Amino acid sequence: MVNNVPYCVKCGTPLKLDDKFCATCGAAAPKFTIEEHHVSGKDLVDRVSELLHENNVTLLIVKDDAGKALLGIPATVDVIRVVLAPWLAALR
Repeated sequence: MVNNVPYCVKCGTPLKLDDKFCATCGAAAPKFTIEEHHVSGKDLVDRVSELLHENNVTLLIVKDDAGKALLGIPATVDVIRVVLAPWLAALR
């Protein structure tokens, strides 16, 4: 199950929305906003690419119509290159 929680940008520890610092590494916790976008399957690749291009996404969760998480990954450069790019290419 994937929860809608922010993660520390330094160590990846899950944070609470009101945390000011990471309890694990002490890094300052940035302010987080959770946004939800509803798109059809054919528009998914374009919308994900658009969000990643904005460069302010830290966690990407793809859910089906029932709200079940199909994919939930931190949106770091390495994850995008290794995991997400082939997955998105397969959807095209």
